[in-house]
Amino acid sequence: GVRSPEKVTALLDKEYRERFTVSRFEATDPETAMLWIEETNRAFGRIDGLVNNAGILRQVDFETGDEKDLDEMWAVNVKAPFRLIKLCLPYLRKSGNGRIVNIASTDGKRYRESVSVGYTMVKHALIAVSHAARFAGWDDGVRVTALCPGAVNTDLIANIPGITPVSERLPPEVVASMVSMLLSLPNTASVSEMPINTRLESSL
Repeated sequence: GVRSPEKVTALLDKEYRERFTVSRFEATDPETAMLWIEETNRAFGRIDGLVNNAGILRQVDFETGDEKDLDEMWAVNVKAPFRLIKLCLPYLRKSGNGRIVNIASTDGKRYRESVSVGYTMVKHALIAVSHAARFAGWDDGVRVTALCPGAVNTDLIANIPGITPVSERLPPEVVASMVSMLLSLPNTASVSEMPINTRLESSL
């Protein structure tokens, strides 16, 4: 599920297009979530995994930002993953080895000065959602991981002053490889949280 299906489809080699279904998904629009799930199940007859990767960052602390910025982060970073998990759980339970990977952040594991308080709040909440989903689906073989990377070299942090230098950021491909690994683990190797450090920290 992506905002611009046409752009993503154009990037896929012709030989892969038949193996993928690309649906429009807008994190703040519940209807697109339902349509995405329905289209996926119709195309493949099953749903075995869900990766919640959509996210936004707004600078919100006790001096800057406002409630609108905070509400936007809650809508995209917490409510949207919750909604998708709720919609997918019946299919994932039926699979017997369903997988959910929520892309959280090391900012969901601790607070660090200069980081948006609002962003830290929503990433802590996403980790809580991950643990709740883990309990909800466990007996039916559903395994859930909160993947918590440090700074990833994407547009999300491109223009934020004082952020981790580019040379110390995680390439998106590394995060993708970790997601692939988590999706492939057997039911007997469940990882509830996985921090990926880009800097030395005593608590992670």
